[in-house]
Amino acid sequence: MVKAVRGATSIEKNNNKSMEDAVYELISSIAETNNISEENIISIIFSQTKDLDIANPAAALRVSGKYTEVPLFCTQEPDYEVSIPSIVRVLLTYNTDLTNQVQPVYLGRASQLRTDLNISAK
Repeated sequence: MVKAVRGATSIEKNNNKSMEDAVYELISSIAETNNISEENIISIIFSQTKDLDIANPAAALRVSGKYTEVPLFCTQEPDYEVSIPSIVRVLLTYNTDLTNQVQPVYLGRASQLRTDLNISAK
């Protein structure tokens, strides 16, 4: 069956290294938390806030040398007055035989986006 899981992370500095580290940590955490292997990922869609204008999260993930066969797409998040700055969001779609409920992953300041999930910031 096809499932999808959401997540987000905060980027502490608007530079390539911060983006690479944060995006890799986010995707790794989502995969580990939900028992998703790379070969079962169908695609990953990223969005980023307007203030993150130095690095693309999809390109940043490629630097890790992993997920090279996974289609990646990136777009800019709409710019709302109340938006939390420096946030990358993700929607990861994957194949699985597991029937367990997916567990979203929100890291750093991004945990403020989903207070309804009762998650703790890492």
